Amino acid sequence: MRSKYLLTPGPTRVPSSIREVLSKEIIHHRTDEFRDILKKTSEGLKYIFCTDNPVVIFASSGTGAMEAAVSNFCSLNDKVIVIVGGKFGKRWAEIGYTYGLNVLELNIEWGMAPSIEDIRELLDKNPDVKAVFTTLCETSTATVYDVKEMGEILKNKDTILIVDAISGLGQDRLLTDAWGVDVVVGGSQKGLMLPPGLSFISISKKAEKFLTISNLPKYYYNLSKALKSYGKNDTSFTPSVSLIRGLEKAIDIIREEGLENRWEKFKKLAFATREAARAIGLETFSKNPSSSVTALTVSGITTSLLVKKLRKDYGVSIAGGQEHLKDKIIRIAHMGAVDIDDLVIGFCFLEKALREMGYKLDLGASLAKLQEVYYGESFGG
Repeated sequence: MRSKYLLTPGPTRVPSSIREVLSKEIIHHRTDEFRDILKKTSEGLKYIFCTDNPVVIFASSGTGAMEAAVSNFCSLNDKVIVIVGGKFGKRWAEIGYTYGLNVLELNIEWGMAPSIEDIRELLDKNPDVKAVFTTLCETSTATVYDVKEMGEILKNKDTILIVDAISGLGQDRLLTDAWGVDVVVGGSQKGLMLPPGLSFISISKKAEKFLTISNLPKYYYNLSKALKSYGKNDTSFTPSVSLIRGLEKAIDIIREEGLENRWEKFKKLAFATREAARAIGLETFSKNPSSSVTALTVSGITTSLLVKKLRKDYGVSIAGGQEHLKDKIIRIAHMGAVDIDDLVIGFCFLEKALREMGYKLDLGASLAKLQEVYYGESFGG
């Protein structure tokens, strides 16, 4: 059987050491044994989120925690700003409309980062805005946003900053407390190297006050209930026991390497990926590229066919474009457990598939550049 190589921006490859933990016999969640694991993972999530505040776990994909962030911190007809520069900023807006919020969309060109001045101007015109919703890494365009500056302009306002870090967490730098980010949403299947099924949400003291006045409906995604259980080192409902045991191992791996080292490593992998692509004539799509995923334009090639060919013929999974970017870009992830060896394999087969589709390139050029940049003593990332 041919090996499968996963270079999609979620789900990502699960290391064998984590898979071993996931395969262990199930244990009951209302036991001291599980509560010890839960306590350790709670502390570990604070380390990864760079916060001293609670990080609540739900059994859901990351979108579940996004919905919780809307339904728990907002009330009907609340005015909110949503930065829409891709598929997942658009998802924030869609959830907001679903819950009857007054959504002010700050629409930006896909592949661009939002202007801090535009955000400031919109806030000045709308001083009654309750929350600003944004992404850290807009996965659909592989673009990182300046969350630090957003936190700076909101720190003295009665407005909370809510960030979707589902893809960026672990690769793109995010200092939750230091930057004044009130709510951060994460997911298990990307930087945390687990299968899909867990979502996370960190909650600042400022954001907790919004919980008490929210009048939107919630039951399972009730953060007030979740925080009460969190305080007793428990969960409100049945948790994903096996995934949380896997999370314990993932946190050990991340702690051992160190967050700073991982941020630097993925920054380097991202830069090497962009330079390798350039060596065979591909162009970086994003104007402010992320350390988690790279989006590339491929002239003269229908990219959905390229994605399909790589998966079917060579077992290499990358992602294509979404919505109006369908057939226009490809996306290659460097997150979680992805390392330089994975990217070498990916570019090897990418070159082969491109050539078979009639694209002209110098075979081996991307591989040489990838390794030259990554193993070089310095890089321009």
